[in-house]
This record gives sequence, C-alpha cells and structure tokens, in this order.
Amino acid sequence: MRDGAVPARRRLDPFAAHPDVSAMHRTTFIPRWALACTAALLLSACGGGNNAPAPEATPSEGPSNKTQATHPSVKYPDHHEFEASLNVPFAAPGAAARTGARSFTIDLDYVGAPKGQLMAYRLELFTPKGQLLQRSSGVLRYEGQPVVATVPFAGRPGLPSGVYEARLLAVTADPDQAAKAGTLDQQFDELLAAEHHGHPPIEQRWPFVVGEMPRAKLPAFRALPVAAQANSEEGRKHALSAPATGSWPYTVYYANLHSQTNDSDGGGAIGNCTSSQPAQTGEFGPADAFAYGKAAGLDVLMTSEHNHYFDGSSSTNASGSAAAAKARYQNGLRAASDFNAANPGLLAVYGMEWGVISNGGHMNIYNSPELLAWESNSAGELFGDRFTAKSDYAALYATMRANGYIGQFNHPESSGQFLVGGTALGYSADGDEVMVAAEILNTSAFSSNTTESETGRSSYESTFKKLLERGFHVAPVSNQDNHCANWGKAYTNRTGVLIPAGTAISQASFIEAMKARRVFASMDKHSQLIFSANGKLMGQRFDNSGVLNFNVGFANSAGRSAATVEILEGVPGRNGTVTTLASSGTASTTPAVGPHFYYAKVTQDDGKVLWSAPVWVNQTSGGGGGGGADTTPPTATASVSGNQGSITLAATASDNIGVTRLEFSIDGVLKATDTSAPYSTAFDSRTLANGSHTLVARAFDAAGNSGASSAVAFTISNPSSTLAETESNGNVDIANVITTQTTITGTMGNTTDKDFFKLTLAPNQKLRVDMTCPASLDYDLYLMASSTNTLTSSESATCTESLSYTNGSSARTVYIRVQSYSGSSTTQGYRLTLSYP
Repeated sequence: MRDGAVPARRRLDPFAAHPDVSAMHRTTFIPRWALACTAALLLSACGGGNNAPAPEATPSEGPSNKTQATHPSVKYPDHHEFEASLNVPFAAPGAAARTGARSFTIDLDYVGAPKGQLMAYRLELFTPKGQLLQRSSGVLRYEGQPVVATVPFAGRPGLPSGVYEARLLAVTADPDQAAKAGTLDQQFDELLAAEHHGHPPIEQRWPFVVGEMPRAKLPAFRALPVAAQANSEEGRKHALSAPATGSWPYTVYYANLHSQTNDSDGGGAIGNCTSSQPAQTGEFGPADAFAYGKAAGLDVLMTSEHNHYFDGSSSTNASGSAAAAKARYQNGLRAASDFNAANPGLLAVYGMEWGVISNGGHMNIYNSPELLAWESNSAGELFGDRFTAKSDYAALYATMRANGYIGQFNHPESSGQFLVGGTALGYSADGDEVMVAAEILNTSAFSSNTTESETGRSSYESTFKKLLERGFHVAPVSNQDNHCANWGKAYTNRTGVLIPAGTAISQASFIEAMKARRVFASMDKHSQLIFSANGKLMGQRFDNSGVLNFNVGFANSAGRSAATVEILEGVPGRNGTVTTLASSGTASTTPAVGPHFYYAKVTQDDGKVLWSAPVWVNQTSGGGGGGGADTTPPTATASVSGNQGSITLAATASDNIGVTRLEFSIDGVLKATDTSAPYSTAFDSRTLANGSHTLVARAFDAAGNSGASSAVAFTISNPSSTLAETESNGNVDIANVITTQTTITGTMGNTTDKDFFKLTLAPNQKLRVDMTCPASLDYDLYLMASSTNTLTSSESATCTESLSYTNGSSARTVYIRVQSYSGSSTTQGYRLTLSYP
C-alpha cells in the first residue's frame, strides 16, 4: 500500500445494479408538507479497537449457538468493535450552496466479523428547526472488508440558509438475524431491536451549512502562545515566555493522548496495516512512536498499551512469563524517560489502556509506574505488578485514587460500559476524582493515513454529556488511537493542554494540567478555544452568587473563522439532558441555586469542531468574595493516634462557606477520604513499613478550593513483619494467628502435612497471598472460611501460587492453608507474602 493511502474499501453505489446491495438501500425524500415531523429519539455512540484473531469456539447445534461460535464477541471477547462513521461536507460547492446539494459518506467496518454479518444504517437530515428533511436507509452484508456507502442529497431550491444537522444511526446484527420486514425502514427497525452482543447502536451527529456561511459573534481574544511544536530553541523560549498582555497566563501544548505500539497490538508498518496487530508483532515500539510524534509536530504523545497484552497474547498466555510482562512495561516507562531526557521538543508519556470492550470499557491510565493486570499464567503468577479485577471499575477507581493515578475514558459507549453498581457510566466519588478526561472525538483506530486527511472519525459528545450529567468532572479530549505507525499524522485533531507560562512541559506539569482540567479538544491543530465564567478558567469549580458572565475565546492561526458557537449547560448528578444556553460568544445568566456545569462548542467555517472543558458552578443564595466567587481555601490540621495495628488518622478543618470533603495522604499517597465531621478514619498499619512516615490532611470546599495541613510525622512499630510457622497448626482450631505480619515462613514436614494460619478481614477488605518455594516441590494454597469451606484456591503444577479475595460487608475470620501436593522438606521452606491491595 502506498504511503498515506487509506485501506482499500468496497465502494457501494446504492443505485447500482448489484443483486446484494441495490435492493437493500433506498433514500426516502420527505415532502414539504411533512417537514413539521420530528425524528424519533436516537440511541448513543460507542467506540474502541479490534483484537488479533483467536481460535474460534467449537460450534454447537442450532443456529443461535452457531452464530455465537463465530461472532466477534466470542472470538474477540476482550477487544472487538463494530465501527461506523459519517463524513459530512460542511459546505456545498459553488452553486450547490443555494440548494444544499452534496453527498454524505458512511464508513462501516467490523474486523473479525463472519461474512454475512449484517450492517445497517439510517441517515437523517434535519433543518435548523429540527424538522426532518430526508431519511435514507441501508442494509448491507459484511464480506471481510470495510464498506463505504454514499448517500446523495439532491438539495431543495428555496431552503433557508442556516446550519443543518446530519444524524447517522448504525447497527450490526448476526447473519441469522436477517430482517424479514418489507421496507428498508422496517428492516432497520427490526435489526435495531435485535440482539447486538453488547455492542449498542452507533450515533453520529454532524452539522452542515445550506446557503450563506454563518459568522459567529465572538469577543476580542488574544491567542495564547503555543509550544510551536517546540523542536527548536526558539520555540522553547517562546513557549516559556511571559504571557502577552491581556491574555491568559498559559501556553498551549497540542497532544495525542491515545495510541499503541508493539508493546500491545499497535506499531503496524504503513503499507500493510489495516487492523489490530497480533500481540507484540508490530514493527515499531514506543521509542519509534515518540520520534515519529516529534517529527509530526506533536507536543505530547502518549502510547497507551492494552494492559492485558503484556503476556504476548490477546487472551491469556498460560505459558507466558510474568517477569517478562512486568519488565516490558518498565522498559516502556524507561523509553519515555530516556526520550524526554534527550528530546525537550516532545513530552513522551507511557501508560496503559486498561480494560476490554466487551462487558467493560477502555480507559487510559496516564501515570502508573506499575502494570495493572487480572491474568495469570499456569503457575499462578500475575502478568502485572498489581491485581485489578477485570471489569470491576469501582475497585479500579479506588486503587487509582489510593495511588494517585489519573485517567481518561476512551471512545466511551453510552450503554454497557464502565459499570458501577450495575449502571453504565456509573458514578463513584473515587471515579470522579481519578477520571479527568473523556474522549469526545477520535479517528479510526486502524487508519494508515499519513497526510492528516483521515475521513473515518467518531464523535462521542452524547456520551460526554452523559458523563457530565452523571456527576463526573471530565474534560473533553480528541485523540487518534493510532494502531498503525502514523502517530499524530492520521488527522489534524489534537487535545490542547494549558501549561502555566514559564513552566516547562514535563510529566509533573502535564499531570497537574490534566488534574486541573485545563483542556480543550479540537479537530484543528491550528485552533484554540478558551472558555471562562466570571474570570474563572475552564476546568475550575467555584461558588457563585448572582450573575454568571461567560466568555468564549477562539483563535485559528491558519485563517479559519468560527461559523457557530454554543454555550451548553447541565446539572451534575441529575442524569438529565444537556441543553444549549446561548449561541453567542458572550452570555449572562443567573442560575438556580445548586450545582451546574457549562462548556463551549465552536464549529469553524470548514466544519471542524472544538469543545472546551466545562466550568462547574455551585450557585448559592448567599454572598462570597470576588463577585460571588469563593476563592478562600479551607484550612486543616492533622493528627495520628497509635503506632501499630489499627491506627487513627484524624483532622479538623474549617472554611468560610463549608468543607465538602477531607483527604488523608500518607507519604504523599492518598489513603482515605471522609466527607463529614468529625474527620477521622481507622487505618491498618500493616500496609506501612516500620519506621517514620508523614500524614497530610487536605480539605476541599464546593468551589474546588483546597488547603493542606502541615505534615505530621509519626512512627509505625508493627511487631515483627515475619511470622515463623509454629507446629502444631494442622487444622483451623490450632491455626497460627496472623496479626500485623505480612511475611510467613514455614516448612512441610511430610507429604500429608497441612499448615493453617488465621487472620481477620475488615468489611470489604481485599487480601492477596503469594507463595514461593523451591522448584522441586509442589505445594498448593487455599483460603478457607472453615475447615470444610474453601473460598478460593491456587493449585498450579509448581510451588509458586497466588490468590486474591475480597471480603463482604461484614468482618470475618479466614484461614490460609498450605498443603503439599508432592514432595516435602524440613530444610527448604516456603514463603507467603500477604498484601491488602
């Protein structure tokens, strides 16, 4: 394939004489008298990537089982996706502008789907007042290659000038679910109601102009300095210079925060890359990606490797090396660090894309120094540094928060993903704290385009709105999800990250900016969008009393102008609908008492769109300094009681309006949160090493202000961290008691020996036990509720065992049992390591 060429596609003319296509596609023109009709409520978007081929399941009898045996959700349980995107010419050329005539292009693909898989779409065009102008439907069969359908709109004389909307709804269905209804609209409705194997319909909405190009009214705005793709000393000096008078004191860095290399399923060479690479077979690795991204003009590039690929397989590699998997992740972190030391023109970020598409959801973790995993080899060794249960997002958020990690939702689907408490996009306080961003747009994951002209693009704004309404404080990001070796070159889209002027770009300043949500998403690398309310910059949270005054700042260095601007509003935690507050660059409103969020959206005169991070406002009925904005941080003091066992972390806090939560951090790592006074929490000292530590309490108010206490030094003096097994301990009644010990040593006197160890788990506490012993022996590991009730076990063919368990809502006593399967030794012992992740 030529450099820069897109993968070959089968182009379908809906009116061509083709026996499999022409009869399954029709455009329905709506008469003028019917323009008042409104469209049915559409479903929401989805996204993701694809997986390397895995062996098919063995077929069973019956058509349904046969379908399941070949369906991608079975063949690719961790990484499959139906893709649909809509390419909308924003303005019609020449004389066609008066009638609106143009053609719309629909791209459909489903890598790994069986031939005959049905793919159906409905394209609807709406007037500026929301009236249905045209409906087009198509039902196609997948034959192993991407499909492109072209839908013409002949235009209408006399259509009023304005911004219209094209809406695509696309579904996929198994071959044995062929629609039986007569018309194409009926067939589409039937397939829409069919089972989609957890992959919901895809919705895309894009604007287009009929008639005269609109011009948005925007206030004067002095563009922020950009990093100037700071590959030169002059560019770096510019990026670090003082802000221009009258502008915000920040520099814009353009980032691509989602891509893969050959550490997982990316790095495919241009010319033969059309899909996901089999695990770790791509030609190019992280160092290659960073060098390419720098040459492509990026200021920040993140390579985000699928966490479950580090064993060298898209499934579970039973014979894989756990040590090699962990080492590969560390090598990736080192590659980023080495590149940054030698190349100040680009910040290289290495992290992971955690999770699976089917019954899960992909998310990037930006700053984890350890590999999080849920798979183990046949020896019971975890393919990672820390166990995180597959698809348990509540637990993952808690782990991330406890360790200071932050992340972004990748190509989020509005249903079936990121479940917490059984709710899709489920909110939790931990999730709200750690998830700082959500993709609002990305390009086709398997694009091999190197001219920044990829037409396969997906918008996730409908899901972004749902996340905000759930209560998440997320900023929008626009990335490329590169799996081919074209990092940053598939399209012109970027994520704009604001770093304080005079501060060098670094891992620390980047993470600080993401935590502050100082971010905008753009389809144009030459544009910037800065949104504020009462002088508060996008990303901020503040209290307000009285009027809110909004300001939208837009700039483009390549001569583009803004066609439309919107200020949108919603209510966090309401789970309702985001609405448009204003269609101008400035606006004022006095919100109802309570929480609100607002963000800006600008559409350029070429159809490219920008989205700002929101501001979050708590409207109060009372006063507050600074024009109603609360800028006073809380104060806090901290204390520690005890030095072993269960110790108490406590704090006092005060604020001019009110404290909303208090966080306890030990040695710089968040350990607990309390949302009501008196602020205190019981903490297990066994999770800390003996010696000196420091506690800091940080208080927050509703405006997002925070104040930290002075560091309080304290000492942990746990009894010996090692417990030596003492005989006799052959049953639960005489088990050795574990208190604060985290290491246990023992021996097996003979092949019938059993050793029991007793400990108590707190409500919801997690326990992990790892066992090692000489390779010539084979011992097994069990966790018991009683002498006859096994909670979980590890029984590999070696003496290396590992098990994990999460306790229920009540404290309980459990027993660790070590038992010989073959061999014994009174001189060569075993070692148990206990941790509480």
